[in-house]
Amino acid sequence: MKTTAITEKFQSLFGEGGALYTAPGRINLIGEHTDYNGGFVLPGAIDKAMYCMIKPNGTTDTVKAYALDLEEMDEFQLDDVPIKQWAKYIFGVCLEMIKRGAKIQGFDVVFAGDVPLGAGMSSSAALESCFGFALNDMYNLGFDRFELAKIGQATEHNYVGVKCGIMDQFASCFGKEGSLIRLDCRSLEYEYVPFDPKGYRLVLINTCVEHELASSAYNKRRESCENAASYIRKYHPEVEFLRDATLDMLKEVANEVSAEDYIRAEFVIEEIQRLLDACQALKEGDYETVGKKMYETHIGLSRKYEVSCPELDFLNDVARQCGVTGSRVMGGGFGGCTINLVKDELHDGFIKRATESYEQKFKIKPKVYDVIIKDGARKL
Repeated sequence: MKTTAITEKFQSLFGEGGALYTAPGRINLIGEHTDYNGGFVLPGAIDKAMYCMIKPNGTTDTVKAYALDLEEMDEFQLDDVPIKQWAKYIFGVCLEMIKRGAKIQGFDVVFAGDVPLGAGMSSSAALESCFGFALNDMYNLGFDRFELAKIGQATEHNYVGVKCGIMDQFASCFGKEGSLIRLDCRSLEYEYVPFDPKGYRLVLINTCVEHELASSAYNKRRESCENAASYIRKYHPEVEFLRDATLDMLKEVANEVSAEDYIRAEFVIEEIQRLLDACQALKEGDYETVGKKMYETHIGLSRKYEVSCPELDFLNDVARQCGVTGSRVMGGGFGGCTINLVKDELHDGFIKRATESYEQKFKIKPKVYDVIIKDGARKL
């Protein structure tokens, strides 16, 4: 257990008296590339998390942090940006809290995690949420979970250099066992949607590839969506984002927008509706419909939004051939994982066939992660 190893290391370095905290990674069941279009996402916190043991060390501003997974120690002051990349996450959370009026003093910490790196489960958001929750509790700072999510997001923007949305930190802070979170990316209103798939399992299969296109393609697709929305806005001033548009509105400007911008916008408008349909199906316990929507999302991401890749399409095809209920690429695309909703009795056969056939075709061994929806950041 990670917590046992963290506790032993903490005691050997800093003695007794540390408190243990955790914050999870996340999956997103459906709703891809909808966030920057003012739409909805449907994340859930998972049973893979970051953990830290922490206590004040009596100094005014000296932080001593040990990254157990890397076997690295760093010591830094709260007025000086640390050199090590991983330490910038801790530093950033502290500084964002201080900006908001918090009084933070020096502390000692050991941390580690079992969120797979580079698999799209947001290990960085889990780390930020873990430290945010721990410092907030330890110093009794009074931030609510909503503010902690914003602190994590601001850390990414200002100290790590990643201009992410708020979904990952939100899921890590607000996660709830047995529920997904329907998050409105424009208003940040949210609703818990029941997710209790008795007889089914959620499985991620990591292609273990990351194609170079990802960041430039993301920006290009974002521009396409903004272009389409601006043309629609000329006739429908109330349309701020594609989230406000209908397919009929898009058809009205078909002769004005480029073919590429049209098909990208069409995907987003359809995806927002798919997510709402999936939420309704979850409330009715209809996991077959949820799975159908996941497959529709994959086809849209592959053919209309063009952010898939041969490896992801291959795994999606295998899922379909094996009778898997739902499967799609999860995340920005061009690599990473497929997320699969699999009936219990099909699970082992699907994993065997997917891993063996994938390795045979691509000469890469994929990684498999069974995930369970769990609670968000908390003290242990």
